[in-house]
Amino acid sequence: MAGLLIAWAAATAQAQPARVVDLPTRLGVTQRLLVLGPAEPRATVVLFAGGHGGLQIADDGTLQWGRGNFLVRSRQLFADQGLRVVLIDAPSDRQRPPYLTGYRQTPEHVADVRAVIAWARQQAPRPVWLVGTSRGTQSVAHVATQLSGSDGPDGLVLSSTVLRDPRGRPVPDMAIDGLRLPVLVVHHEQDGCSVCAYADMPRLMQRLAGAPRKSLIAMTGGTDRGDPCEAAGHHGFAGLEAEVVARTARWILEP
Repeated sequence: MAGLLIAWAAATAQAQPARVVDLPTRLGVTQRLLVLGPAEPRATVVLFAGGHGGLQIADDGTLQWGRGNFLVRSRQLFADQGLRVVLIDAPSDRQRPPYLTGYRQTPEHVADVRAVIAWARQQAPRPVWLVGTSRGTQSVAHVATQLSGSDGPDGLVLSSTVLRDPRGRPVPDMAIDGLRLPVLVVHHEQDGCSVCAYADMPRLMQRLAGAPRKSLIAMTGGTDRGDPCEAAGHHGFAGLEAEVVARTARWILEP
């Protein structure tokens, strides 16, 4: 028991309180971030929520939107795995509707994320991974096709990927065949969202042929209620959060 208490105390001492960062990105624009995790992380994960992506992070770190999103509600689980968590909001010039809708595949979004990646590496010389869920996968996949080397991420995690999109370009239609970085795909086999049907998964995996390391984690079970494209069901890995995060972190941290 004494050993367990000492280990718990050491882990607690290494943790840092969550903080809000306003990072300058483009001229006159800042990118608000909510940052949490250990003082000496094993890697950094930048989390991109789905939907319109406008979390509207307040000065005290509270969120005006998206608290139920899979990645948002699981942020402490990622931190508990020894990862620094950077939860990304819409930038200061997109703090009104439609927020990130129609913005995720623009040069401005790429510039914002480039600045976040550079900042994260300055904070800790560890790998920086972009992790998106649902429409957040359109952000991280597009950014990865536009940035490489020291400007780009060290890896990607695509969860509940947008595989079809009547309103725009889904992830498999992007230039992801040129990606030369590790890519983890996490998807629920019973995802009921029409733009994320598991039956469309083979095309995504085929398009990732150039990735030096790739895997698909196919989930089953959990709970499913409400809108099939929202986070309270299989689309948001409801009831499976701890398992999904643990398996994702283990894959990221593999040598």
